[in-house]
Amino acid sequence: MARKYFGTDGIRGATNQGAMTAAMAMKVGMAAGAYFLRGDHRHRVVIGKDTRLSGYMLESALVAGFTSVGMDVVMVGPMPTPAVAMLTTSMRADIGVMISASHNPFADNGIKLFGPDGFKLSDDAESAIEALIDGDIPLVASDKIGRARRVEDAQGRYIHFAKSTFPADMRLDGLRIVVDCANGAAYKVAPSALWELGADIVAIGVTPNGTNINDGVGSTAPEALGETVVASGADIGIALDGDADRLIVVDETGTVVDGDQLMATIATGWARAGRLAGGGLVATVMSNLGLERHLAAQGLGLVRTKVGDRHVLEKMRTSGYNVGGEQSGHIILSDYATTGDGLVAALQILAEVKRAGAAASEVLHRFEPLPQLLRNVRFKGGKPLEADAVKAVIAAAEVELAANGRLVIRPSGTEPVIRVMAEGDDAAQVEAVVARICDAVRVAAG
Repeated sequence: MARKYFGTDGIRGATNQGAMTAAMAMKVGMAAGAYFLRGDHRHRVVIGKDTRLSGYMLESALVAGFTSVGMDVVMVGPMPTPAVAMLTTSMRADIGVMISASHNPFADNGIKLFGPDGFKLSDDAESAIEALIDGDIPLVASDKIGRARRVEDAQGRYIHFAKSTFPADMRLDGLRIVVDCANGAAYKVAPSALWELGADIVAIGVTPNGTNINDGVGSTAPEALGETVVASGADIGIALDGDADRLIVVDETGTVVDGDQLMATIATGWARAGRLAGGGLVATVMSNLGLERHLAAQGLGLVRTKVGDRHVLEKMRTSGYNVGGEQSGHIILSDYATTGDGLVAALQILAEVKRAGAAASEVLHRFEPLPQLLRNVRFKGGKPLEADAVKAVIAAAEVELAANGRLVIRPSGTEPVIRVMAEGDDAAQVEAVVARICDAVRVAAG
């Protein structure tokens, strides 16, 4: 059954509209608090946020909601999403909340919820909270109202955690690293952690003003990072997104290295060290076929899931993998974290570069990606993928690509769009296949 408020990654939307108002945030706090009031201990919630202007408004509303049902609140201020997940477990909290719209523009915001184990909530839990949001939530007596406090050393706690994932016998001395924090949640912690490990740091995207998050910087706009790496003579550049759960890298030439190459680098390094669980990694249907072929050549497997980090994590947990992620740079290393962590993933990449003693361009470009093309076809209504003419064109394309490529066609989960992706050894063939399918979908959609 379709959910009313929760999407693929919490509740998200334009602020002061729809589900992203202060009134709704307060209701979410009341509902989530009531859902996690279990046992007779003093209940606690950890709330973090990124640097959006609306974060202050939503934080205050959430605090009001949680305290009104009897939960104590710990506010940690601007912190990466994975830091909130980590602090939720280390502080023995009942629930964690991250206020962020990730890589979206500043005008959007979102609310992500974590359980006491640091993992994002299940569909059943989110559905139960939705039911509470639309119902009457009982308030506690005046002497049972929760207390709120700010924790001033949260950044230091996370920096210490992140550094603990880096090899204890290794330092980053001799590496000049450009770090782009997207004017987002990691603008203090990421440069500090890298500097403490000995790197020479050039930091960009570290001057948030409430409205410049992800604006021409960060993992979704790596051009600024590439230019800065080349101009400063740096060895490597790392870019995070607004809430620092994604990572994109550029090498010393300014060339972008995406999540597929990064996962390949980590997986092969961990396999060499005997650390890779599951005999391979988990990625989505969008990861390049070149990654799959590269892993197979190393005797490693690739398991694909639907798009979305929650599907990747679910497969990792049920099948015993410890490396997984998405081409977009959302990399999950379950030995260390319960969600994607851009800084922790970056430290594993830097360890591989340091261990190899070679240029980043040599270490990180593990395979040649196959030509891949993704196009979106917008439609007004109906189900164009169920039209016989569209099915026939898709079937013919699958036969044409056969063993030399892949085809992924899916409706967007957030907008009326059909996403058509093809990849194969022949770029012209890929483009022709995508064009034919898109044309057929447009005709079927009217």
